[in-house]
Amino acid sequence: MLEFVGTAEGMAAEGLRVTIVRGVPSPWGEAVKGVLHVKAIDWQPVSFDGQDPQQTEWTGEVSAPTAMLDGEAPKATVRAIIELAERLAPEPALLPADGAVRARVLQMGDDLMGDGGLAWSRRLQLVHYGMTSKGGFAGGVAAYLAAKYGYIASMGDSYGPRVVSLLGAFSEILASSKGPYLLEDVMTAADIQLACVMALFAPLPDDVCAMHPKGRASFETLDAETKAALAPNLLAHRDHMYAQHLETPLWL
Repeated sequence: MLEFVGTAEGMAAEGLRVTIVRGVPSPWGEAVKGVLHVKAIDWQPVSFDGQDPQQTEWTGEVSAPTAMLDGEAPKATVRAIIELAERLAPEPALLPADGAVRARVLQMGDDLMGDGGLAWSRRLQLVHYGMTSKGGFAGGVAAYLAAKYGYIASMGDSYGPRVVSLLGAFSEILASSKGPYLLEDVMTAADIQLACVMALFAPLPDDVCAMHPKGRASFETLDAETKAALAPNLLAHRDHMYAQHLETPLWL
């Protein structure tokens, strides 16, 4: 397990440094940690602090993860960090060499973690639950995330159907695959991303993913439609990824 450092120590370090949200299995940060673990890339985790002006000036961001490598411009999306990791450690490859297949994997990643994707929509769904007293994020957290990520009350009922649609789409991809991964027998970055997104629906057990009980309860809030869409093969895929490829227990 790597040790987190603060902003000043992170800035003073050399090589790859990545800001990571602490205390919860944020799927964006966990996916980056997973990619770097699979590729055995040396890096320094830096505790994310959105209230630290020094960190904001350094990274240019008020969210995490953001990756800094020597004099290069910060990489502030999971996709950009994955592409950086591919450059730093081409093997094992997590983005296929074939252009069309590579584009498909990147698109799956965007559908999982990009704006409007599964994790993004699930976060807004959990905000909506909180803002309407139906579980999800607690009041203060819900209000903060609502302002930060563009929650619109009048659209609150649209986030759930988007989540359900994307859960169904990825369940269908797995069901049609002849192997344990989204692309048959080939593990890609999208498999890591999908496994990590599942934390927003069903966090791993406490002995593997130690969370505050209130945080766990927030993540586990499911309405009937979302619960029905959380197909067993999605969780089986997650379990396979953590058993075979990803680091456990999670260090948050």
